[in-house]
Amino acid sequence: MTTAKRVKDAKIEAKFQKAREGKAPRPKFSTRKHNRCQICGRPRAYLRKFGLCRLCFRGLALRGEIPGVSKSSW
Repeated sequence: MTTAKRVKDAKIEAKFQKAREGKAPRPKFSTRKHNRCQICGRPRAYLRKFGLCRLCFRGLALRGEIPGVSKSSW
Protein backbone atom coordinates (compact mmCIF):
# COMPACT_ATOMS: atom_id res chain seq x y z
CA MET A 1 0.00 0.00 0.00
CA THR A 2 1.40 3.39 -0.98
CA THR A 3 1.73 6.31 1.42
CA ALA A 4 -0.82 8.36 -0.52
CA LYS A 5 -3.39 5.57 -0.23
CA ARG A 6 -2.82 5.25 3.54
CA VAL A 7 -3.28 9.00 4.01
CA LYS A 8 -6.45 8.96 1.91
CA ASP A 9 -7.85 5.98 3.86
CA ALA A 10 -7.05 7.70 7.16
CA LYS A 11 -8.87 10.87 6.04
CA ILE A 12 -11.93 8.89 4.97
CA GLU A 13 -11.92 6.94 8.24
CA ALA A 14 -11.67 10.19 10.24
CA LYS A 15 -14.60 11.63 8.29
CA PHE A 16 -16.78 8.59 9.01
CA GLN A 17 -15.72 8.59 12.67
CA LYS A 18 -16.93 12.20 13.04
CA ALA A 19 -20.27 11.25 11.46
CA ARG A 20 -20.64 8.29 13.83
CA GLU A 21 -19.91 10.45 16.88
CA GLY A 22 -22.37 13.14 15.80
CA LYS A 23 -25.22 10.68 15.46
CA ALA A 24 -27.84 10.85 18.22
CA PRO A 25 -28.54 7.61 20.07
CA ARG A 26 -31.54 5.72 18.70
CA PRO A 27 -34.47 5.48 21.13
CA LYS A 28 -35.15 1.99 22.44
CA PHE A 29 -38.92 2.38 21.95
CA SER A 30 -40.69 4.24 19.16
CA THR A 31 -42.96 6.05 21.65
CA ARG A 32 -39.91 7.77 23.14
CA LYS A 33 -39.14 9.48 19.83
CA HIS A 34 -39.80 13.22 20.07
CA ASN A 35 -40.40 15.42 17.04
CA ARG A 36 -38.05 18.40 16.76
CA CYS A 37 -37.90 21.47 14.57
CA GLN A 38 -35.63 20.93 11.55
CA ILE A 39 -34.16 24.43 11.84
CA CYS A 40 -33.63 25.12 15.55
CA GLY A 41 -34.27 21.73 17.19
CA ARG A 42 -37.03 22.98 19.49
CA PRO A 43 -39.05 20.03 20.86
CA ARG A 44 -42.21 21.97 21.76
CA ALA A 45 -44.88 23.66 19.61
CA TYR A 46 -43.98 21.40 16.65
CA LEU A 47 -46.11 21.52 13.50
CA ARG A 48 -46.10 18.08 11.88
CA LYS A 49 -47.27 19.25 8.48
CA PHE A 50 -44.25 21.52 8.07
CA GLY A 51 -41.69 19.86 10.36
CA LEU A 52 -41.04 23.18 12.12
CA CYS A 53 -41.71 24.77 15.49
CA ARG A 54 -44.19 27.64 15.66
CA LEU A 55 -41.43 30.25 15.92
CA CYS A 56 -39.53 29.15 12.82
CA PHE A 57 -42.80 28.60 10.96
CA ARG A 58 -43.95 32.13 11.72
CA GLY A 59 -40.67 33.67 10.61
CA LEU A 60 -40.60 31.75 7.32
CA ALA A 61 -44.30 32.43 6.64
CA LEU A 62 -43.88 36.18 7.18
CA ARG A 63 -40.97 36.22 4.71
CA GLY A 64 -43.06 34.23 2.20
CA GLU A 65 -40.68 31.26 2.12
CA ILE A 66 -43.38 28.62 2.72
CA PRO A 67 -45.49 28.10 -0.42
CA GLY A 68 -49.25 28.38 0.08
CA VAL A 69 -49.00 30.13 3.45
CA SER A 70 -49.79 33.81 3.87
CA LYS A 71 -50.53 36.11 6.78
CA SER A 72 -54.24 36.39 7.37
CA SER A 73 -55.98 39.75 7.26
CA TRP A 74 -59.66 40.66 7.51
